[in-house]
Amino acid sequence: MDISTIEKYDSQKMYKVYDKWPEIARESFESNQKSIDFGNIDHIVFAGMGGSGAIGDTFSSILSKTKIHVNVVKGYLLPTTVDPNTLVITVSVSGNTAETLAILDSAFKKKSKIIAFSSGGKMLEYCTKNKIEHILVPQCHSPRASFTSYLYTMLKVLYSFLHIKQEDILESITELEKLCGKINSSNLNENNPSLDLAEWITGIPMIYYPFGLQSVAIRFKNTLQENAKIHAIAEDVVEACHNGIVSWEKKSNVKPILLQGADDYIKTKERWNVLEKYFKDNKIDFRKVSSNKGSILSKIINLIYLLDYTTIYLAILSKTDPSPVSSIDYIKQRMQ
Repeated sequence: MDISTIEKYDSQKMYKVYDKWPEIARESFESNQKSIDFGNIDHIVFAGMGGSGAIGDTFSSILSKTKIHVNVVKGYLLPTTVDPNTLVITVSVSGNTAETLAILDSAFKKKSKIIAFSSGGKMLEYCTKNKIEHILVPQCHSPRASFTSYLYTMLKVLYSFLHIKQEDILESITELEKLCGKINSSNLNENNPSLDLAEWITGIPMIYYPFGLQSVAIRFKNTLQENAKIHAIAEDVVEACHNGIVSWEKKSNVKPILLQGADDYIKTKERWNVLEKYFKDNKIDFRKVSSNKGSILSKIINLIYLLDYTTIYLAILSKTDPSPVSSIDYIKQRMQ
């Protein structure tokens, strides 16, 4: 693996955006965007699809231990519990995502509080027409590569209102900067954990995750599908021990990857130990990917960074261009 090989297959230079993820994160959070307070809110709905939907998953994990009721909607319909005390946050990097535009329209008709984030398009037009709060965030290469610019812009606008500690946000950026030195395109050797994992992956990855890291697992599954163009599966590790574990009794080309959090619940840690022993006893090759320590935000964003870059390297290793998503375009063109 070298730069010339990456550039041969990465036609749109996605890797260059990922090399700048920490820089983009810091610039986005230190921008002149103003924090907004929406007052008395007891329910938040994040709406978005694909790369935009991953941001809602991340916020849901960050807010999982608060008293705020959070829904993540990936589709056309709002929960029936949405009312004027609900804040609906719509995210569409393109600004033209049909499902998210439908949610925006429904939220407006229900008179809920709304804030929208996009790079323009129909979402900006709708918000301007109906005087809805809209934050313009430029797209970086593609919706999935724009993750940090959108996440940290949203954190800048919402962190005070959502009571997310500023020091946790800054810590997560510092950890991103440290990780970048290990996984970026200037470090293409055996000490690069993203490249190492990419070289190990064959067949169909089975991603096991604990409570709190669901957003990471879903994101990893999605980027494996979009960047490396391979099938991938994600399962909650506790639930899998009541059903999915049985599938390992037959040989297959599925490869288990264990996403482990530094502060997983004690019974989850016990389960990881049992699961690892099960794989060893049955001679099933597996990999562990462990989070750093720190806030839940730092754990999530750093795992996403490491695993996203893994999918880029995996694409290059299989002589696949990570950027085009022709099958998605096929669907969208027929769903206008």
